[in-house]
Amino acid sequence: MYIKEYGHGEKFFVAFHGWGGTHREFAPLASRMPAYARLLSVDLPGYGSSPKPDVWDLDAIAADVEGELERRLGGQSRTLIGFCSGIIFALCLAQRKQETVERIVMIDPFASVPWYFRIFLRGEFGRRAYSATFQSETGRAVTDWVIRRIQKQDVSFTAAFRDIDHEVVRRYLELFNRADMQRFGDLVVAIDMLYGESTFMEVRRSVEWYGDLWPQARKTVLRGVGHLPLIKGVRQIAPLVFNQESAP
Repeated sequence: MYIKEYGHGEKFFVAFHGWGGTHREFAPLASRMPAYARLLSVDLPGYGSSPKPDVWDLDAIAADVEGELERRLGGQSRTLIGFCSGIIFALCLAQRKQETVERIVMIDPFASVPWYFRIFLRGEFGRRAYSATFQSETGRAVTDWVIRRIQKQDVSFTAAFRDIDHEVVRRYLELFNRADMQRFGDLVVAIDMLYGESTFMEVRRSVEWYGDLWPQARKTVLRGVGHLPLIKGVRQIAPLVFNQESAP
């Protein structure tokens, strides 16, 4: 499994990318990392430079990731960061070994797969719809145009889909659609939720849902950004992720 390591500090942060991303999503965050921090950015199995999972099961994949982190970090305390659907793996790992988790940072998280993504799971029709949306330049251009009108952002939402294993992406979407997020209600850790001011309505609803699940969670709105805050809002995100006010 490929994990990109940034920095040499003694305070560990482990990051999980979103549905169409890779470890590179966190490069802007790493560029603003304080000296005391070390960021481990994971290519989830099947993405980037990591081989595909042996078993397409959420908990089995989480166990593989946990094993690699155990090899690298042992029982050292860490902050888990998840962007978009990547939060699911942060939550899975926190539940599996809660005693090692200092904090969870959720960046523009989904609590469920929205209807406009579930369409891609409807058999052959879904495959064709996915292909028309993400596997052609025309489809990506149209999708970006629609999202720009919704979110008022000037970055490409579909850029990550140009060079990606689309079957892997669809398989993960199936896993996310089956995930029972209610199962994480027993987590007793510090949680920060950061979300874009102009993000998807489904993300804003998810933040409210998570807030009911974990009353201890803190919510922060990232001003002037949509669903790609690691590109447009990293100046706001970095001090919140690295908790610099309480850092040594």
